[in-house]
Amino acid sequence: MRCLSCGASFNIDQKLIVCPICGGLLEIINEFQDINKNSLKGRGVWRYKELIPGNYKKIVSLNEGNTPLINSKNYENLYLKFEGLNPTGSFKDRGMTVAISSAYSLGYKIVVAASTGNTAASASAYSARAGLKTLLFLPKGKVAKGKMFQSILHGAVIVEVDGSFDNAMSRVRKLFNEDKDIYPVNSFNPWRLEGQKTIAYEIYEDIGSPDFVIVPTGNAGNIYAIWKGFKELENLGIIDKMPKMIAVQAEGASPIADFINKNQNEMKFVENPETVATAIRIGKPVNYMKAIKAIKDSKGTALKVSDDEILYAQIYLAREEGIGVEPASASTMAAYKKLLDNGYIDKKDRVVLILTGHALKDPNIMVNTEIHSVSQDNIEILINKLKI
Repeated sequence: MRCLSCGASFNIDQKLIVCPICGGLLEIINEFQDINKNSLKGRGVWRYKELIPGNYKKIVSLNEGNTPLINSKNYENLYLKFEGLNPTGSFKDRGMTVAISSAYSLGYKIVVAASTGNTAASASAYSARAGLKTLLFLPKGKVAKGKMFQSILHGAVIVEVDGSFDNAMSRVRKLFNEDKDIYPVNSFNPWRLEGQKTIAYEIYEDIGSPDFVIVPTGNAGNIYAIWKGFKELENLGIIDKMPKMIAVQAEGASPIADFINKNQNEMKFVENPETVATAIRIGKPVNYMKAIKAIKDSKGTALKVSDDEILYAQIYLAREEGIGVEPASASTMAAYKKLLDNGYIDKKDRVVLILTGHALKDPNIMVNTEIHSVSQDNIEILINKLKI
């Protein structure tokens, strides 16, 4: 384990969450010599148990992972990794199965998380499965109802915090520093990212190593995790080229995109992030150092898209591809079209979009922005229009 801030190294220790010297982010460096492909059994995240470090007395699983990689009907070389088909409807389940399994194995009784909604839903479900208690800090009035419903349903204790997700995260970090009996499951916990990296393994098993992978980027753990998965495949000699990692952010919450595109010397956080894409409405991404490393090492880039572009992309995915995603996921489709238009990506390039969450996570956006019904008097007119 190595600290990104002070460079200190430590032996693999499941109890370590942050650097014990400076409190910085820890990377788990897996120096695999080889992998026995015959050992890959079953499906989902734990199919790759040999590549996930740690000792687990009990694996807490809801059969997460094994999500479909869907070939676009309109773009021959575009693939859509639909993470919305995980048990609680988002990619967070991949990391949560590892984090909660680790918490259980270490003897914790309570887990804590800050969330824009998806982490909360996932933590609540997996904690319930493990028989643990969940404490959540959520930004008041800024969590999509579908996600809030899941957290309530699974029995989490919810504290609504004034301000943004970043205020909620501050509460979690403070509590973690003061109470070592509570286990944090946000993505500053490096063990969670060990589950999320399996997205890369699954992509490889389906189509090999693509040219580009486009990832919605909020707290910025997932783009690093996917890069890490591909990096481990490269180090094992399984692939000979890394995909370029592309982070996409909403215009109202784009500190990483601005850092990359403006060649800033230091990250300039967004104090009051705003976007319809609630899952990436984060102004102070805790994993920004890891995301920057992933982008630069893979020779990728970052860009931002507008809320209008996100909503148009959401409608496109639903009505042209038949895939219903929440707005944050649709940001990848908006980014793909923008990168095609400016020539950064060619239609011949093999590209994977990470669709991080299901449409039912955040239904209010579409209900409030689309005319979705007609009066009984107008049915005949509507049917005639559909026949045209």
